Amino acid sequence: MSQPDQVQSVPADLLARLAEFDTPTICNALELIAPERRAVGFTTEPLLCLYPDLKPMVGYARTATMRSIQPQRIPPDQIGPRTMAYYEYIADGGPRPSICVIQDLDGARAGFGSFWGEVNTNIHKGLGCLGVVTDGSVRDVDTNAPGFQMLCSMVVPSHAHYHIVDFGGTVSVAGLYINHGDLLHADRHGTVIIPAEHAAKIPEMAETLAKREAVLIAAARQPDFSIAMLRKAIGDARNIH
Repeated sequence: MSQPDQVQSVPADLLARLAEFDTPTICNALELIAPERRAVGFTTEPLLCLYPDLKPMVGYARTATMRSIQPQRIPPDQIGPRTMAYYEYIADGGPRPSICVIQDLDGARAGFGSFWGEVNTNIHKGLGCLGVVTDGSVRDVDTNAPGFQMLCSMVVPSHAHYHIVDFGGTVSVAGLYINHGDLLHADRHGTVIIPAEHAAKIPEMAETLAKREAVLIAAARQPDFSIAMLRKAIGDARNIH
């Protein structure tokens, strides 16, 4: 199994502040704080959000890969220890809260069987995990652990031959490469990686952007809205710092 690197964590109160904003707002703030990230660091392929009313997840990535089409090709007496090693990684692999990120390695048949359902959502939640981001599938929509968010490619009825292949390494999900310990922000829009060194700057920048946008929106909603009013609103918004 891969050996995860040391994780740079941020204060718990900052994680709570970041969860007050949606993921597009986090992306907007990062564009200004770290312009080089304008076109990197976020999912670019569609994912289903099973529970869109839940607040955004903010946590540290626990990464893994899986398959489900064929059974594990290891001796039967190794299956239990390997599975437990994965759960130990989820529990003790770094700071909490965590977000599980699982890449399905079955290629065009990714999502054939689901690792995620009533049992695993409750186990992961109990081990400090907020939810999952996966290009594979999920199931048990009505009986999963309350408050456990699921971003996935599809919903299926069976777990087939699901099994963890590896964990703790770099994975690719929905067009985004994610490393163990990356600080993630995720909601119904997708997922973005927050560089730990920029995290503390995001709340203030996000609030500034919200004020700027409010000026533009308020102008646009006026019954006599015009290009002249738009120009003025843009100028007024730019002066907000």
